[in-house]
Amino acid sequence: MQHFRAMLRSFGITEQQWRVLRALTAKDLVEFSELVEMTFLLAPSMSRILKELESRKLIARGTSNEDQRRVVVSITPSGLRLIEKVGAHSEFIYAQISNQYGAKKLQTLQIMLRELEIAMSHEVFRPLAAAGKKQPGRANGRTKANRRASG
Repeated sequence: MQHFRAMLRSFGITEQQWRVLRALTAKDLVEFSELVEMTFLLAPSMSRILKELESRKLIARGTSNEDQRRVVVSITPSGLRLIEKVGAHSEFIYAQISNQYGAKKLQTLQIMLRELEIAMSHEVFRPLAAAGKKQPGRANGRTKANRRASG
């Protein structure tokens, strides 16, 4: 991302805002919770990001026709124009990376990262506490060192 941050800043957006805008180009309307999942951002961060993007008229928020409690988000024409401008610069950076690292190696890396993302999305990686298991090296909330020290 270091190669992209300065470029994104020159357009007045953060990498998280860029991820949101890019995700919104995939569908006409995206529910808030789906957008959180698509971008791997936390809900409080997403709320802050959407507020900023909406104030700049890059996105629009509304409610779902099926359930008025659900927030839906869409990208505006201004947001799409920004995507086009930033996208051209982003593609140039990707081309430079590909030239320096090697197109085949970069493709292999992207495939491996997608596979890692899929593997990490399974429930096997839930936090131990959520799974109801004791943490390694702990018994009754005490570490081995604490047990030794207290006898």
